[in-house]
Amino acid sequence: MDIDGPTTRLRSVPGSSVPGSGGAGSGVPGSGGAGAGGAPDAGHDAETAPIRIARAGPVRHEPTASSGSGSSGSASDDSGNSGSGSGDDAPPTRRRAAPARRSPGRGQRRGVLLLAVAVLLVAVLGGAYYLFRSLTAAPDFDGPGEGDVVVQVADGDSTAAIGRTLESSGVVASVAAFLDAAREDERILGVQPGSYQMRARMSAAAAVERLLDPEARVGQLEIRGGVQLDDTSAPDGTVAPGVLSLISRASCARLDGAESCVSVDDLRAAMAETDPAELGVPSWALEAVSAADPVRRLEGLLVPGVYEVEPGRSAVEVLQALLATSTAQLEASGIVSGAAAMGYTPYEVLVISSLVEKEGITPDMPEVARVIYNRLGAGQRLELDSTVNYPLDLQALRTTAEDRARPGPYNSYATAGLPPTPIAAAGRDAIAAALAPEPGPWFFFVRCQTDGTSCFAETFPEHTANVALARENGAF
Repeated sequence: MDIDGPTTRLRSVPGSSVPGSGGAGSGVPGSGGAGAGGAPDAGHDAETAPIRIARAGPVRHEPTASSGSGSSGSASDDSGNSGSGSGDDAPPTRRRAAPARRSPGRGQRRGVLLLAVAVLLVAVLGGAYYLFRSLTAAPDFDGPGEGDVVVQVADGDSTAAIGRTLESSGVVASVAAFLDAAREDERILGVQPGSYQMRARMSAAAAVERLLDPEARVGQLEIRGGVQLDDTSAPDGTVAPGVLSLISRASCARLDGAESCVSVDDLRAAMAETDPAELGVPSWALEAVSAADPVRRLEGLLVPGVYEVEPGRSAVEVLQALLATSTAQLEASGIVSGAAAMGYTPYEVLVISSLVEKEGITPDMPEVARVIYNRLGAGQRLELDSTVNYPLDLQALRTTAEDRARPGPYNSYATAGLPPTPIAAAGRDAIAAALAPEPGPWFFFVRCQTDGTSCFAETFPEHTANVALARENGAF
């Protein structure tokens, strides 16, 4: 039976605190403005001034008057060289003009200006962005944190509700920072209800990562059909943990730097010494439970399913929470209303259900239940090996002659009627079979196939033949 455990929010367990890693969601703006397009090429955009080539022309010489006579005589040119007086000009002197200096064109100046403006704009916007982030960013711790904090995620909690739990427990600095980090990983939507081992003052990113780590889940308890309160041993010596051991393991968590668990001895003492009504035993089972052996009085009342055990609770508190959940599931199965139709009390039907759980595989359960009712109705002893092995904490298909001869309330070979308590956790199918057994005349059954299938018989000779068949098939 799939039973969802209690989902009330667990108070945080305080621990020491430490800083943690940077907040997710903070980004750095792109720097593409400074190089997007680049400066224009001066060789393509500049306007080049034409180079003027200066050419020297003929130099004309003006005659000068002689100082001593009016007759024409030889004359000298400007250069001091004497001429022939014939009037021919001297050859011209050629001079190369120096190249003109280039000045920046309008396109080049525009490109440089745009580049400078872009760089300035990026710097201004970047500074403004970081200033804005520093003023508006959600508070966040740095690093993985330290210390021990156990938080409870309740059934139906939204991501924001989980964030509020973490903030109030001192795990994260703010809900907003946790939500920012959670947006980076959609797996956060799959976080299941239950207890999680966290640390104090974690960064929001570290808290998200921790919640997604299967190792962080604590307090999960699974009870399977056929498991009894105490550990049991198989014929080969292997030990199967009982319900009390499973509860103890599920209660473990790190608190104040050390592993903390509710011990099996504490659970057994709480069961034996606390008033059954205070533990939460339902009213329809209270009389029978109070009369039972104190160390076995809760047998069968914790039905198969998945439960949540809150670390840090006392043994009494743990049992109270588990019984509340299990009782609700039992009553939802119809055991209280259906028992009257069978002519038995709800607790007696629970006992019968546990016998069916231990004796038959699921397809055979309605027929096994019918055999039990037929024998009870006829006043015959049940003669079930499972009841003999129960107080011996032994998991075995068969019993020894010595064990069957040992008297006691659970020895159904020696004592008529039902045992005083259930002998194991009865699952949904076993309870359904006990409430609606298959009609039939059978008084005997034996496992006759290796897969656990039983053969049913009305008479003892038929049963003897089935036992021979079982041996031949190697069923036991």
